[in-house]
Amino acid sequence: MKRLIECVPNFSEGRDAAKVDALIHVMSKVPGVYVLDREMDADHNRCVITLAGEPDAVGEAAILGAGKALELIDMNKHTGAHPRVGATDVIPFIPVDGVTIEDCVALARRVGNEIWKRYRIPVFFYEAAAARPDRVNLENVRRGQYEGLREEMKKNHERQPDVGEPKLHPTAGVTVVGARKFLVAYNVNLNTPDISIANKIARAIRFSNGGLRYVKSMGVELKARNLAQVSINLTDYEQTPMHRAYEMVKREAERYGAMPVGSEIVGLVPKKAIEMAADYFLQLENFSPAQVFENKLAAALAGTPLQAPQEGNLAKLARPFLDAVAEPTATPGGGSVSAFAAALAAALGQMVAGLSRKKKSQVAHVDELSEHLDALRKEADALTEAIDRDASSFNEVMAAFKLPQGDAQETHQREDSIQKATRGAAEVPLTVAERAVALLERLKQLEAVAAASMKSDLQVARLIAVAGAQGALANVEINLDSLKDAEYVKTARAKIAALRGKLVEAPLVQSGAY
Repeated sequence: MKRLIECVPNFSEGRDAAKVDALIHVMSKVPGVYVLDREMDADHNRCVITLAGEPDAVGEAAILGAGKALELIDMNKHTGAHPRVGATDVIPFIPVDGVTIEDCVALARRVGNEIWKRYRIPVFFYEAAAARPDRVNLENVRRGQYEGLREEMKKNHERQPDVGEPKLHPTAGVTVVGARKFLVAYNVNLNTPDISIANKIARAIRFSNGGLRYVKSMGVELKARNLAQVSINLTDYEQTPMHRAYEMVKREAERYGAMPVGSEIVGLVPKKAIEMAADYFLQLENFSPAQVFENKLAAALAGTPLQAPQEGNLAKLARPFLDAVAEPTATPGGGSVSAFAAALAAALGQMVAGLSRKKKSQVAHVDELSEHLDALRKEADALTEAIDRDASSFNEVMAAFKLPQGDAQETHQREDSIQKATRGAAEVPLTVAERAVALLERLKQLEAVAAASMKSDLQVARLIAVAGAQGALANVEINLDSLKDAEYVKTARAKIAALRGKLVEAPLVQSGAY
């Protein structure tokens, strides 16, 4: 199987095309490395190069790029709107195919050590490759930027690099190397040059200040265009998509009498991210990725044509899971089925919200319906993930029971493992039950703004959400019976009682809503 990674080195040069060409030239010479994209920004004075290929080859290309940047870029003369600490500012490795995030962490560590060995440029590790918790977030490493870091490294032991001497390279500064998931660099430009407004919006939307999950953001001044920009990094575009970030920027900007005048994607973006935005903004009815020509063509060439659910036999979509449940094996069992039921309820809620927002009768509720749709999509994803997590937790219990119990030490270790695994097997369905009960409240809220024709679909959604919750609670209880931690069992049973109380109180259909 081919092993592929992506690497997106950021260099502190965005104004001299010849220098950027030289960086690309030295990296593209490595066999097996493909340069997929280049982005230059004069205001940021930064370029972003996208590489892809086999891990070792891409790693070598990144190292050579750092060496060439050392020759071309003098940080003592560098100015720009974007935070930076080095000529080669950051080198992230991203798994694509046949490679895990752990593989990318190992590669990041090798590359970082090699950059120091060859060029004497100190290196910090960040994100998944971070050697210290406080360096997971890139902004912590870049605090104070090149000039501030240069002074702090002289006196603050906490700011010393992970690899190399405790001082900046005289001209190249330091390089930050890491491993992460696919990141979407997405910027929204405002119709004002007031950087304070962009900073206020950035503060409101970023997760570290209580904003959107998986969002990092800052205000940037675009002097050449006389605009302020909200610069955004989406660290998980599926959980927090571009359209959600844009809508929140727009809403926050209105508070200050401003508005977006455009947005941009820096570097490459997954096709799914564009499809999600198109679905949201165009309010496409029954949209499927199978409607995208490139998706259909790629699948056909691979010998596995995509088929949208409405084009095929729906029973064929359900059959694999039904067959897996029917097998005479312990997993998937009742816990996985409960999670699946709750996920179906969330999916049905998505359908109701998606169809309702297309109805003329519900035009006054479009924004609220869109918010429900986004929230229900996330809930369905989380509950779907719980299907496997429940099965895995039960398998861990079975594995613990198979541990040896020869002498007293082995018997003690086996019992500890059984208790730990059983507790985990209780916590997964408890989380499912909590999500399912919260889902009932979400569906109740949706009922107030959904189209009248969707009434029966919402009723079905609530019925199976209740079934999912009750089934999950039954799985919690059966595991609690085997636990010896009396305090934990007491707390869990109190949660069960509270959740069951909410289930009793929840009407299946809100009377008078239609």
